[in-house]
Amino acid sequence: MPALTFASVLQVLIGVALLNVWLLRAGNSTAYRGGGAQSLKQEFVEYGLPAAMFYVVGALKVIAGVILLAGLWWQLPVALATAVVAALMVGAIAMHIKTKDPVRKSVPAAVILLLCVTLLFIG
Repeated sequence: MPALTFASVLQVLIGVALLNVWLLRAGNSTAYRGGGAQSLKQEFVEYGLPAAMFYVVGALKVIAGVILLAGLWWQLPVALATAVVAALMVGAIAMHIKTKDPVRKSVPAAVILLLCVTLLFIG
């Protein structure tokens, strides 16, 4: 069992959050979806992004989530995965701003960004 550290807790929080959103809740409506979207796929349409971007971002987030969790046991590029997620969260916040969403819709992305930046600094 891996040692319980603040960094490992952050890895778990970020990894589980990514996998939850992209694998379990992608089709669900939430109060944080951009514009009037009812699913993740619709959210990308609301942002005016090409359809392929949904799959690229989804793959990056799922792969990063797996790396963050598996990185607790194996030597994996956790810092790189964390940096990718941080960059994607900046992009998510930018999309919320682009579509003139209320600030509250950016809160999950901002929280994950904060967790990623923290993990990068302490990891």
